[in-house]
Amino acid sequence: MKAGLWIVAAMLAAATAACGTSDKDKQAEADARAASFQPPSVMSRLDFGSSASRRFRALDRNGDDIISDDELPRPEAPRLMALDRNGDGEITESEWSEGMLARFDRMDLNQDGTVTSEERRTAMARQQAQPAK
Repeated sequence: MKAGLWIVAAMLAAATAACGTSDKDKQAEADARAASFQPPSVMSRLDFGSSASRRFRALDRNGDDIISDDELPRPEAPRLMALDRNGDGEITESEWSEGMLARFDRMDLNQDGTVTSEERRTAMARQQAQPAK
């Protein structure tokens, strides 16, 4: 009788251990999803403009109201220099502001004055799909 109880106990322990591993895997997957979760966001044109202005100020390290090539982060330099409308090798605050707001307007797919995270992802995917000029 004792041997029978030990067999049943061993079988229950094995079954429980198998479930525990599966539960741990499920929990690990849920933790990974939670860690990478980004809540949907909505940004107005006004907020975007304010954010762009703060970024201009941060990039303009010498405070001369002009972003020169040497003040640009290297990976972004070619893309940001496209904002230099007059081709003088410098980005003025007005060139920056107009370029950034034009970027916002391109992302605002339904033209409601706000950009959602979904609109941002869609606009970025469209931009990446376009051939380089």
